[in-house]
This record gives sequence, C-alpha cells and structure tokens, in this order.
Amino acid sequence: MSDIVSISSARPRLLVSVRGPDEALTALRAEADLIDAKDPERGALGALSPETVRAIVAAVGGQAVTSAVAGDGTGRAIAAAIATIAATGVDFIKIAVGATDDAALAEAAAQAPGRVIGVLFAEDDVAEDGPARLAAAGFVGAMIDTRGKSGTTLTSLMATPQLAAFVAGCRAYGLMSGLAGSLGLGDIPVLARLDPDYLGFRGGLCRAGDRRQSLDGARVAQAVEAMRAGPRADAA
Repeated sequence: MSDIVSISSARPRLLVSVRGPDEALTALRAEADLIDAKDPERGALGALSPETVRAIVAAVGGQAVTSAVAGDGTGRAIAAAIATIAATGVDFIKIAVGATDDAALAEAAAQAPGRVIGVLFAEDDVAEDGPARLAAAGFVGAMIDTRGKSGTTLTSLMATPQLAAFVAGCRAYGLMSGLAGSLGLGDIPVLARLDPDYLGFRGGLCRAGDRRQSLDGARVAQAVEAMRAGPRADAA
C-alpha cells in the first residue's frame, strides 16, 4: 500500500480511473493524485480482475494513492469481493451503497478497515444522512457518481447546493469526499469551490472524450493544471 494516503490540506485532488497498468503509468506521469482501477466497459462500478488491480498497484509503485472498484453487489457477495480486492494491496476499495442496510454496510467495511469508500449515485436522490450512515458503518470515505455513462453529467443531475451539502456532511463525519460523473475540464472551477477531497474523471480525459478509449496523457495534465489553479473567483 502507498505511504501517502493521508489527506493533505490541498483540495481537491485529481482521481483518474484506469483500466490497466499502461494507463496507470500515463496518469502517474501526468501527476494524477489518485489512480483508480475500474473497467470502463462495465459501467460506473465495473470491477477489474484482482490480477489486473495488482498489476496497476505495482506500476504505481507507491508514487500515488490507489483505489479499485470491488463491484456493485450486495450483502455477503460484496463483502467477499472487498476482501479479494483488499488483498491486492490497493489503498482504497470502492463499493456501491444503494439500498444496502446498515448491518451489511458494517460487514462490508469490516473486510478492509479504514479502506472502504461508499459510492452513492446521483440518479438515486442522494439521502442527506448518507455520510452519517457510512461513517457509523466504518467507511473511510464517500463519493457521488453517476450510474449511467451515456454523457449525463453529475452537475445536470444534482444542484450545486446539494453537492455542497454532501461534501460538508462528509467533512462533519470525518469522511473523505469525492465527486464524479462524466465530468469535463470545465466542471473543475465550479466543483473545486465546494472543497471536496477528490474530483473523479474518466471519459473527459480519454481520447475523443470516450471513456472506452485510452487515457490521454495531455488531457490528464490539463486537468492537473486546472485543479492546481483552484476555483475561479467569478465561478457561479
């Protein structure tokens, strides 16, 4: 596991989803902060094989924080998937929260203490008590993403005050926070003002803006530069 997983004072940071070690190196060379292992052919939470995740972790070599999707199952199935992905050495494991009850959430988090992040979907009318539930279950972080990957963006599904409330709720309960969902470079100034820990990208940083195509190192570098520039003072 990486030795740089602690939250720094500089927010937000750039999460880039990759599907293999070659893309992980592309993201790393462009100085992405968190390299996220995910299969773009299988939707928002498509899991890669443990072998591929292990290869991504090895390619990153502790030079950036890593995370991996464990899938979107429920109950004992997702608990077992978390344990399998945790064994790859990845820093954080992401799972869908959905309608999972509190007991199942706690069982899931217990498979990798201090490493599990819950993903809530913008299409599901994210509940205000989401951060509180996840913190009580032992999760270390929470993200909002979009389930559908047809180009509908996070910002078209949720208003800025809703996203701000989610980030504030995460902070109040000591959770890392992340926002993702078909984001582009133009979303960075506005969302950076909300001060999440991470903004997550895939399609917007791929060739032709297509999440199924390969990651474009130049676009990743542009995103890094925009993140470091911070929010625009005149962003509405």
